[in-house]
Amino acid sequence: MMAVCLRYIKDKEAAKDTMQDGFVTLFEKISTYKGEGAFEGWARRIFVNTALMQLRRNDALKFSDNIEDSQAMQMTQSNTLERIGADEIFKLVSSMPDGFRTVFNLYVIEGYSHDEIAKMLSITEGGSRSQLSRARAWLQSKIKTDDKYD
Repeated sequence: MMAVCLRYIKDKEAAKDTMQDGFVTLFEKISTYKGEGAFEGWARRIFVNTALMQLRRNDALKFSDNIEDSQAMQMTQSNTLERIGADEIFKLVSSMPDGFRTVFNLYVIEGYSHDEIAKMLSITEGGSRSQLSRARAWLQSKIKTDDKYD
């Protein structure tokens, strides 16, 4: 579950605190687990929600970062991503601004819909789509500007 927390919380110590809070919540709510579906999925949702609450407390979900001309940064059909290892992608995603990283993780990694993300983060569905688009543009920009990926 530490990996889940680190996807949302940049600082390792803060992620550890979030993980601890997640386990406290998990143990408090263990009686509500009905045995339907995988326990890991049920637990993961608790940790994601705990991380999101932490981000909300720190006002990290204001999505204040702007990407200029994000339309111009659409990914080309190159196989750049095929040349990047999983660790490098994780580092890039970890360095995203909080708002971008949160929506990116919820949509791409966790598989939530934009409607679900909007409800979880108290934003509009369009806001979720916009943040995902900006997150992708940000990621593409970082990949394009780093010489080691050429």
